[in-house]
Amino acid sequence: QGHIVESGGGLVQSGGSLRLSCATSGFTMADFAMAWFRQAPGKGREGITCISKRDNYTDYADSVKGRFTVYRDNAKNMVYLQMDSLKPEDTAVYHCAADKWGNCAGYDYWGQGTQVTVSS
Repeated sequence: QGHIVESGGGLVQSGGSLRLSCATSGFTMADFAMAWFRQAPGKGREGITCISKRDNYTDYADSVKGRFTVYRDNAKNMVYLQMDSLKPEDTAVYHCAADKWGNCAGYDYWGQGTQVTVSS
């Protein structure tokens, strides 16, 4: 059974940066596409980025394009989300997810999330 734990969230001022980490275990992360989602209070879950298994193809939601960067270290079973130029509307719980089919369409494992709060 796969296990995912996110970390790195916190409180940051508008314009600041944070790096989120996603630690995986119980599955071969190199065989999975990995994604980040977020859910703000009172809103639905938003997919913000997905990175492919090995060729590191990435896709980003328009809301974060140019500000967020996802990258993975398969040797360490880790995925990272570098978030720059943060805005108050980025405030949300951020979740990491793993997709064994590799097409960033359905996810098999999810983490519990880490809270990111951006103050204005």
